[in-house]
Amino acid sequence: MKISTTAFSERRPIPERFTADGKNVNPPLKISGVPDEAKSLVLIVDDPDAPMGTWTHWPVWNIQPGTTVIKEDSVPSGAVVGTNDAGTAKYVGPSPPRGTHRYCFRLYALDRTLDLRAGSFRADLEDAMRDHILERAELLGRYARE
Repeated sequence: MKISTTAFSERRPIPERFTADGKNVNPPLKISGVPDEAKSLVLIVDDPDAPMGTWTHWPVWNIQPGTTVIKEDSVPSGAVVGTNDAGTAKYVGPSPPRGTHRYCFRLYALDRTLDLRAGSFRADLEDAMRDHILERAELLGRYARE
């Protein structure tokens, strides 16, 4: 399974458009190689370099396994959005206090859909996913502030 984007190359800078300094919209994402037995996909975008520990930017679940594209500034039809660490149920782009941070777009294929209410937090999402992950993929970008 693979997750990629046309907006930036792996481990390269994320364009300002997709950050809190720009339009603050999610980049377009391409998904391929989803296992045939997958019943749903989960996408978690986070910053593992945040000063207080990993900071969740965008948790999304129950993405249809046939999804091949997540368009810029959109949520896949039927998917559920959770609460990020800013306390909102939407994408929040990179916004490091200073220096260069890594931003991980983590994709998971699950053997079931999740019975989890919209606005749930990452901890609840991870509990619901436990023992149901078939495969995972990751896209890494970077963003810097001086």
